[in-house]
Amino acid sequence: MPIFRHGAMRKRWRYIGFYGDELMLCAAVVRIGPFRSSFWSIWDRETGKVMENTQIRPGRPEVSIEGNYAELRTGDVSASLVLGPADPIEVVCPSGRGWGWTRKRAGVPIAGRVEAGGRVFRLDGLGVDDESAGYQARHTSWSWSAGIGLASDGSDLAWNLVSGINDPITGSERSVWVDGVPREPEPVVFLDLDAVRFASGDDLVFDFSGGAERHRRDNFGLIRSDYRHRFGTFTGALDGIKLESGSGVMEEHDAVW
Repeated sequence: MPIFRHGAMRKRWRYIGFYGDELMLCAAVVRIGPFRSSFWSIWDRETGKVMENTQIRPGRPEVSIEGNYAELRTGDVSASLVLGPADPIEVVCPSGRGWGWTRKRAGVPIAGRVEAGGRVFRLDGLGVDDESAGYQARHTSWSWSAGIGLASDGSDLAWNLVSGINDPITGSERSVWVDGVPREPEPVVFLDLDAVRFASGDDLVFDFSGGAERHRRDNFGLIRSDYRHRFGTFTGALDGIKLESGSGVMEEHDAVW
């Protein structure tokens, strides 16, 4: 994929999220045309402490993600993660004069070690893996939710829900995994960062009380971004499936890129 096509710069990113009982974290690498950045956020759920950073300037990358391995190295914070197998969904969707490709996995086994805030965590749980690239419209605004959970009947659940990007009526990136098998729900509506409503009338309700937020605004002239990312828990129903418990992320992003 060349850096410029369809009158737009190429955008590429890889985002890893882990949603555990003791700790939630995300780590991402982003490239817009020739520009590179990375960010990470860690929420210690026991102490409530939040640690995060965005790296824009050149230097040794704080976040690296290659294949099924992810590492974070900066100051007194470090993480080494290994991702296990999970069935992905993969789509290409139109966006303005261009298009976007994405490959999503949710309910991904993640194991590893995190050292942050003077504490050491041994991770063994589930999360999400988002790989995306494309020539999306110059102004793109979207809402996104991803997470893992348990159904009231004991089934393992995971989801990737979006509105505003890669979201045609069919052939979208919207997916719900039931016991590891993905299916595509109908289009969803985001009620700010409070809930996701399905065509069935179900609401996936987000509980941010006691959660953690990452909010960043950037204006570099050619590239501008307003980004909110929240860790928390979920109740309600997921496309006709009653949720017993759930945890993950709600996000909204308005980008000129």
